[in-house]
Amino acid sequence: MNEREIDQKLVEQAQAGDKKAFDVLVGKYQRKLERLLARSIRDPAEVEDVAQETFIKAYRALPSFRGDSAFYTWLYRIGINTANNHLVSRGRRAPTSTEHDAEEAEHFEDGGHLRDVNTPESLLLSKQIGNTVNSAIEELPEDLRTAIVLREIEGHSYEEIAQIMKCPIGTVRSRIFRAREAVAERLRPLLDLAPDRRW
Repeated sequence: MNEREIDQKLVEQAQAGDKKAFDVLVGKYQRKLERLLARSIRDPAEVEDVAQETFIKAYRALPSFRGDSAFYTWLYRIGINTANNHLVSRGRRAPTSTEHDAEEAEHFEDGGHLRDVNTPESLLLSKQIGNTVNSAIEELPEDLRTAIVLREIEGHSYEEIAQIMKCPIGTVRSRIFRAREAVAERLRPLLDLAPDRRW
């Protein structure tokens, strides 16, 4: 089985109600999608939010997925549309076109290794961002802090977090979203120090 066939099987399982199959697709493509989104959205917290929104939209639209294109190509299109809508809603201009079309997206790999990101300035900023994120998480109400730590630091699925926290999965998603928003709000002043900075 090639990757496309494996994805198609997972999609079919998810369409039949197997939420774990969709979690596998999320785990497989989350970082790749975030790298693509980061090309138009520079704030890492916003990239996470748009990626989460993309997966929610994809999950809701899953019944209409027919396999005419690869799953990731379909997901990529949803992600780009979601990113453009996000930028417009924030008063920023959405890109008029992408550098890579949807077919190329399947083969996109992060080009970060092509440039030196370990400059003293970037290392200092990374440390400041890390400290800000940690203190923002510490200041969250306990339910939000627990949800975000279980998801982002310990890597649990939404279903596992719902079981651990004994609450519905919708509540977990809401708590994680609100926690990310709170952290992003704390990061904005720091990131606005260099508005032209490319991530």
